[in-house]
Amino acid sequence: MSHPVALMSGPVEVPLQLAAAGDASEHRPLIITLFGLFVVATLVITVWAGRQTKSASDFYAGGRQFTGFQNGLAVSGDYMSAASFLGIAGAIALFGYDGFLYSIGFLVAWLVALLLVAEPLRNSGRYTMGDVLAYRMRQRPVRTAAGTSTIVVSIFYLLAQMAGAGVLVSLLLGITSDAGKIAIVALVGLLMIVYVTIGGMKGTTWVQMVKAVLLIAGTLLITFLILLKFHFNLSDLLGSAASNSGKGAAFLEPGLKYGATATSKLDFISLGIALVLGTAGLPHILIRFYTVPTAKAARKSVIWAIGIIGAFYLMTIVLGFGAAALLKPGDIIASNKAGNTAAPLAALEIGGGAGSTGGAILLAVISAVAFATILAVVAGLTLASSSSFAHDIYANVIRKGEATEQEEVRAARWATVAIGVVSIALGALARDLNVAGLVALAFAVAASANLPTILYSLFWKRFTTQGALWSIYGGLASSVLLVLFSPVVSGKPTSMFPGVDFHFFPLENPGLISIPLGFLLGWLGTVLSKEEPDKGKYAELEVKSLTGTGAH
Repeated sequence: MSHPVALMSGPVEVPLQLAAAGDASEHRPLIITLFGLFVVATLVITVWAGRQTKSASDFYAGGRQFTGFQNGLAVSGDYMSAASFLGIAGAIALFGYDGFLYSIGFLVAWLVALLLVAEPLRNSGRYTMGDVLAYRMRQRPVRTAAGTSTIVVSIFYLLAQMAGAGVLVSLLLGITSDAGKIAIVALVGLLMIVYVTIGGMKGTTWVQMVKAVLLIAGTLLITFLILLKFHFNLSDLLGSAASNSGKGAAFLEPGLKYGATATSKLDFISLGIALVLGTAGLPHILIRFYTVPTAKAARKSVIWAIGIIGAFYLMTIVLGFGAAALLKPGDIIASNKAGNTAAPLAALEIGGGAGSTGGAILLAVISAVAFATILAVVAGLTLASSSSFAHDIYANVIRKGEATEQEEVRAARWATVAIGVVSIALGALARDLNVAGLVALAFAVAASANLPTILYSLFWKRFTTQGALWSIYGGLASSVLLVLFSPVVSGKPTSMFPGVDFHFFPLENPGLISIPLGFLLGWLGTVLSKEEPDKGKYAELEVKSLTGTGAH
């Protein structure tokens, strides 16, 4: 998942100072080799999976052949992005306890997904969120709304990932020209198109599984080396981090980042709500539940994901406090103001420091893992948006349910190419921008538009088509507008457009306003609707969602 920690920062940035500090030019062949090995391996997997993709079920849901463990691993790969890997460690390194709160938010979010969404969604739908909404409502308007919301969330997420990939790779390889950076963004986009068009869900799932293993292994290695440095004594690690941070005991207590003002307190509440609720509405996470054969496997996949993701976020605590203990805060900030380079800097330091072979090797490994993470998340996002376009908009709105499976899959592949081209263009334009607001927007839209509609559809008998449309479009519009007129876009030195100021919304995340508004509009649209809900259809959906009877 690019991930929401970029809310406070921007794309995954590895500045030129870091490349120079590690004497990256001397070890550039190693970096290129590691990047190349991952790309070649994943392309082989994609081609192999593509040969087994024969039907729409194979393309959209991997033939529903993945086990709970395999899907849990893939969900983890989809969720744990480079921004969470680098961003959370950076937040902890700079803000101590307040940075750790991000890890808690992400893990709690999976409990919401497990308890409210995973099993009912898998039982009720076929390939997309639109399937669930259209079961008892007017198909064309709700599928159009669901497809629009899915594509908007995915495109903004893709933009952040593409820009992050361009910055990461260009700086590590010493590419400074604009043309070179655009070429790297285009390369990532091309790989993304290949993964999805050839491999479909099968190829994407295996790529995400490989990426999850690499990310856990890389994080585990650095965590082990940091703990070894402090003789596996957490008290010494935390004490050294607090002392070295220059903030003393306050580093281990709440309040360094949030709590200084009423606005910052509200901002944290807003961000927390968006993270916890947004996960259960993210399109590329929702479609993963359709890849397992049974509801039991769907539950197991979420439980495995919670375990894997929980272990990962526990290790980010060691990475973050380890970076704080090993590095001066001024060095981290000089490298990247948001602290995104804390983990690579810690890897460089723990491997022997700048100029050492050990440090360069660890830096190369961490960078390759981050690149692998970006590619896997990009593939998942592209598949979610192209599937929603082909299945919801093309097959059921444009063709009115008369498209064959082959035509639907062909439309999905063409949609993948179109979305890839758009992402390349936007990623190239945003390569030098702070794209924090785009990630914030993706989570805010998911929590504001998708989640209220899903929950109302599954659990409220009176919910109508008008309620669904008001909820989706209202949540979508409010979250987009509030972010556009927030400090994320203008009015601050760290804004996307720092030279202008047209913001009037004081919070950096719109969740506190747009999420309740999404729920409110769904309720209001329903009670004001003259449409009589189909109680028989709701009864069928209730039985299907709770028992799995008749599920695909």
